[in-house]
Amino acid sequence: MAREKITYTCNQCGAQSPKWAGQCGDCGAWNSMSESVTSKVSTHPRFTSYAGDASGSQLESLSDVVCTDQERIGSGLNELDRVLGGGLVPGSVTLIGGDPGIGKSTLLLQSLAVLSGRMPTLYVTGEESKQQVSMRAHRLGLPGDDLQLLTETSIERMLTIASREKPKILAVDSIQTVFTDALQSAPGSVAQVRESAAQLVRYAKQTNTSLFLVGHVTKEGTLAGPRVLEHMVDTVLYFEGESSSRYRVIRAIKNRFGAVNELGVFAMTEKGLREVSNPSAIFLSRHDEPVPGSVILVTWEGSRPMLVEVQALVDESHAANPRRVTLGLEQNRLAMLLAVLHRHAGIAMYDQDVFANVVGGVRVSETASDLPVLLAILSSFRNQNLPQDLVCFGEVGLAGEIRPVPNGQERIREAAKHGFKKAIVPAANVNKKDMIEGMEIIPVHRLSEAIDSL
Repeated sequence: MAREKITYTCNQCGAQSPKWAGQCGDCGAWNSMSESVTSKVSTHPRFTSYAGDASGSQLESLSDVVCTDQERIGSGLNELDRVLGGGLVPGSVTLIGGDPGIGKSTLLLQSLAVLSGRMPTLYVTGEESKQQVSMRAHRLGLPGDDLQLLTETSIERMLTIASREKPKILAVDSIQTVFTDALQSAPGSVAQVRESAAQLVRYAKQTNTSLFLVGHVTKEGTLAGPRVLEHMVDTVLYFEGESSSRYRVIRAIKNRFGAVNELGVFAMTEKGLREVSNPSAIFLSRHDEPVPGSVILVTWEGSRPMLVEVQALVDESHAANPRRVTLGLEQNRLAMLLAVLHRHAGIAMYDQDVFANVVGGVRVSETASDLPVLLAILSSFRNQNLPQDLVCFGEVGLAGEIRPVPNGQERIREAAKHGFKKAIVPAANVNKKDMIEGMEIIPVHRLSEAIDSL
């Protein structure tokens, strides 16, 4: 009989220690060591030795490997298919994370209800009862005749039922509630999440089943559990959105079958999540009259351009340290841009509070937002309106130069389709052979040129 052994596992990195410590020796996190009971000798198949048995492994040169196009399965939601790279791939594992109540279960239920009419699907819930899931489906008006529902938290019983039913699509909500009998630690612990996810991934790869996993997030907004969980899956999706806003954004952080940083936009309604095919229209305020501190940025999300409004407010500071606050932008980059504005344009903000915001709760991480942020700040500081038909984009370097960004011509065409007439862009992004009719393009090399053009 196997002897029990007590170990202490770090909740942040998964490192194990034979005794408790206030600080993890691997990642340096404080108060992250939790007790878990494991067996010293395990008969689980994962720990079986296969030394000396290489009959199933064959060497093959890279050029001899047959490469075929991946078959895609439409999820029933075009915006979700866009983020996945064109649809579900058989045998793929997708991890969906997001804040509580953001709509993860609603998104899965809507997609599986559509897929169940074409292929066998199984929805496993460990957090809700069958009655709760049925009530949600009835409220959303979803067909549920072909969708199989299971309430289970044991990974062994779950995989036994799945092996018998043979679903093509399997969803587990959520991975933090699942446990395996091979370990004696509590569900949701690092060891349980890692081992349960490993068994589900092996099942998906061996049976060519498309697997959805729902994961909890921490208060910092990252996926809870060991970091190895994100390495085991093929795709990691983050479901984002403000609780006060009806719009939801799903973003791909990792995707082995498509582009990363792809963006899908949904609107939460009484009938569930509704796709937003033209996200630029909802992120533009379209003020009745020009206002200071507002400019339109053409950002690039995944494989498409998107227009968002960047707002800035500059106010006199009465504190020793002026505030630098950003929403949807990187705060450290704002401090750098203010230093560039002072050094190369002679405009000081050391006695001013600066607030920058991207309208609609969108997070912009690319450097093309540098020039719009500076122009919005300057507009608010001088209390001068910018033209309503103006768009801009461009990266600002520490030497005051305006550097080009990818897909410049596609950004300008997107702005022209929405009725904008003027664009301030990096000179390297201007293609004189492919000019856009009705659009006045102002190429700039340095920050001073962009300010003078206004």
